[in-house]
Amino acid sequence: MTKGHEKRIKDDDLFETVEEVFDTRTVLNVVELMRRKVIKRLAGTISAGKESRIYLGYTYDDKPVAVKIYLTSSAEFRKGMWKYIAGDPRFAGFSPRNTRELVYAWARKEFRNLARLYEAGVRVPRPISVYNNVLVMEFIGEDGLRYPLLVEAYRDLELEELEKIHDKVLEELEKMVCRARLVHGDLSEFNIMVTPDADVVIIDVSQALDVGHPNALEFLRRDVERVESFFKDEVGLNSVKDPNSILEVLLKCLEKRKVE
Repeated sequence: MTKGHEKRIKDDDLFETVEEVFDTRTVLNVVELMRRKVIKRLAGTISAGKESRIYLGYTYDDKPVAVKIYLTSSAEFRKGMWKYIAGDPRFAGFSPRNTRELVYAWARKEFRNLARLYEAGVRVPRPISVYNNVLVMEFIGEDGLRYPLLVEAYRDLELEELEKIHDKVLEELEKMVCRARLVHGDLSEFNIMVTPDADVVIIDVSQALDVGHPNALEFLRRDVERVESFFKDEVGLNSVKDPNSILEVLLKCLEKRKVE
């Protein structure tokens, strides 16, 4: 069998894996990342949502990575994402001509948010590469299986572990706001992963916005209230804090950074 024939077979396999959900241009974006030696192949689906799908991928040295592919044809997605971009100083003057351009910008936004958070010491997946609507990042899991989300794991954890996780989430939230100067904007039990040693990893940061965004305080308050409500009402922790006291600490931190 010739090398050219082998390549065609691999490309055909890729199209069978992805084309049923994504258009040809998206598949070609994945192929371009393969050409650039960022990823070697895609395996199974890690998770699927209305806005994107995440695939398990492998690098050329057979290390697992997460490959997030954003849908480019969702009008609802466009409406939902614009409120996180409009007013963000990092997107001043940005005026997309169509949904595809907006989605491409959204993917770059998540990559930059991940990089900013990772550099600030926030526990997020390490960003690896982005090309149009395809984002490649660190795979958080073992043996090809992702670690569970908090909403999936909490019923099987001991109270002591849950208290530790609660404290860890607040620690990561403080690093996110005070060091990276970003607000997650959609923080909840659905985008916090739990590791085997009861540590946490924050995921889905595409909508995270700069603290200078006009709606940053509103989104931050919502993040804090959602997290504390989950640990109080669903988990039943007695150590849950008043959201206002958490916000006060975070805002003081931001004011201190301004002075410095």
